[in-house]
Amino acid sequence: MVIVNCKKIFPLFHLFPSLTLQPINPFSTKKVVTLAGPSMVSALPFSKSTLPRRSFLTTALNPRAMAKELYFNHDGSAIKKLQAGVDMVAELVGVTLGPKGRNVVLQNKYGPPKIVNDGETVLKEIELEDPLENVGVKLVRQAGAKTNDLAGDGSTTSVILAHGLIAEGVKVIAAGMNPIQISRGIEKTAKALVSELKLMSREVEDHELADVAAVSAGNDYTVGSMISDAIRQVGRRGLITIEKGKCVENSLQIVEGMQFDRGYLSPYFVTDRQKMIVEFHDCKLLLVDKKITNPKEMFKILDNAVKEKYPIVIVAEGIEKEALAPVIRNKLRGVLKAAAIKAPAFGERKSHYLDDLAILTGGTVISDDKGLILEKAGKEVLGTATKVVITKDSTLIVTDGSTKPAVEKRVSQIQRLVENTEENFQKKILNERIARLSGGIAILQVGAQTQVELKDKQLRMEDAVNATKAAIEEGVVVGGGCSLLRLSLKVDGIKELLDNAEQKIGAEIFKRALTYPARLIAKNAGVIDSIVIEKVLSNDDIRYGYNAATDSYEDLMAAGIMDPSKVVRCCLEHAASVAKTFLTSDAVVVDIKEFDFIPRRKPMPSMSPMPPISPLPSPDNLVISRRKGMPQMALAPLMPTSVFDQLGFSLVDGVIQLY
Repeated sequence: MVIVNCKKIFPLFHLFPSLTLQPINPFSTKKVVTLAGPSMVSALPFSKSTLPRRSFLTTALNPRAMAKELYFNHDGSAIKKLQAGVDMVAELVGVTLGPKGRNVVLQNKYGPPKIVNDGETVLKEIELEDPLENVGVKLVRQAGAKTNDLAGDGSTTSVILAHGLIAEGVKVIAAGMNPIQISRGIEKTAKALVSELKLMSREVEDHELADVAAVSAGNDYTVGSMISDAIRQVGRRGLITIEKGKCVENSLQIVEGMQFDRGYLSPYFVTDRQKMIVEFHDCKLLLVDKKITNPKEMFKILDNAVKEKYPIVIVAEGIEKEALAPVIRNKLRGVLKAAAIKAPAFGERKSHYLDDLAILTGGTVISDDKGLILEKAGKEVLGTATKVVITKDSTLIVTDGSTKPAVEKRVSQIQRLVENTEENFQKKILNERIARLSGGIAILQVGAQTQVELKDKQLRMEDAVNATKAAIEEGVVVGGGCSLLRLSLKVDGIKELLDNAEQKIGAEIFKRALTYPARLIAKNAGVIDSIVIEKVLSNDDIRYGYNAATDSYEDLMAAGIMDPSKVVRCCLEHAASVAKTFLTSDAVVVDIKEFDFIPRRKPMPSMSPMPPISPLPSPDNLVISRRKGMPQMALAPLMPTSVFDQLGFSLVDGVIQLY
């Protein structure tokens, strides 16, 4: 059906929602607009003979760009506002730093408030009303977020260090120094300090892992010993996950499983929208060593999964869109519980990976080399897993341990291959396969009395696990902010390698900023920061420092106060990156804040005074009166025909016709 002159018919549909478009006869192109009832036209008064202009049509056809507000730093006002945001963030997250750091209470709209000691969680919640200050918050937030992403801990130290660099840098730039040269001096100093840090670092011993975890968890040595025990059981390359426990105490569970870096092929497979993950329990795995192009190939296996109502995970070299679409469609309809992921690695390594998965889950890999055809395969080729968790970039498969004898046999075969291989690269790949198969998975179950305490303990435990992994990767240095104090002594030697005086001032700024974390730890412990720094730097022993937990000066390595080198390195790099970007900024562009005007309600009509109450009538003079009928409402006049003439319509017997 062709609509004639849509521009003319559109205003009528806007005024009368119940209009319908009908042909006069099946063979005519002339269309007629009819009304649902005759009262629709008569009920609307029309005082003007022309239709009202629709302003939103003009806006939709001619969209305007969102207006922005510009702030220039002519008088230093823009940078002051940005710095105010940075100061506020540093003051807030600084409360949590050190063994005597306090907690921060965060409002939660949909439940109890969060009481946390984790800098990264606090950073995510900060949003200021002033747009310029909010830009400063978002800028310095990048230092903490990036450090947390790479090292898993140290976001608070990154923010404090960035705040120190910005605060000291703004002072010298206000005095007339060149910000470009200052920022280059900061950048070169950061690179040199990272090299010095590597020389100070040493490999972590097994018995020291508990200390690293405990320091990161806020001096909770129960958590530290549990994480150390988990690493001892699953190995340094093993996987540690954290879950909510069902009891009040923390517990450790070791399960057989495997993790690899491949995520779901489509977000439509997600079962938990909040976390954006796929999670299945007691599911089957279909392992295919080829690309699936035809959806009919999987029909038999998927049909069986629907009939027996078990989730299925498809692991294949690749799945074409035509083959993936029916799986997604049936999953969205609720008919099928399924997810699809791409097989890890490439080429020969991919085939070995699938074979290892088949051994672990008790399944069979469908491949042309083995003479198996996917279309004819049945339930017997499927592997079994007690739990599968798939994110956008990783997959975790947990088994019940029933295939342990087969896994051990496979590991011994790979070990013999390692002994007979001379090439280092091949040995490395084979050792990775052994670690993957025999490592296992440690599950730390967090217990607490209330939901508020559970969230805090869970965040602390995540930081502790991440810090321990970082220590295993790059070693450890002295903790308590003392490693940064020792690095500040190296800055004088770095100055001699810089190009000019302004770059040397940039290095001096870095030297002052390196004392900020140690000052804040001392301040949170209730002692005078300048005395602590002077006493620590007066001793040449690199291991000597201030233990804020016991309020004493001692050998921090022997006391178990140490930080992962990776965390300290990320703090230096990301704080310097944010600071040099901040110091070279001279104008800010922000959105103009639009105020939503709330319409005022019409005042209530004033009530007329009540008439005086007459005495109750006696039965003698009681008169029964009839209620008057409701007044008839006058109908509004019909739409003037001139309106229809202007639009190109005619009104014939209550029917609107198009010319």
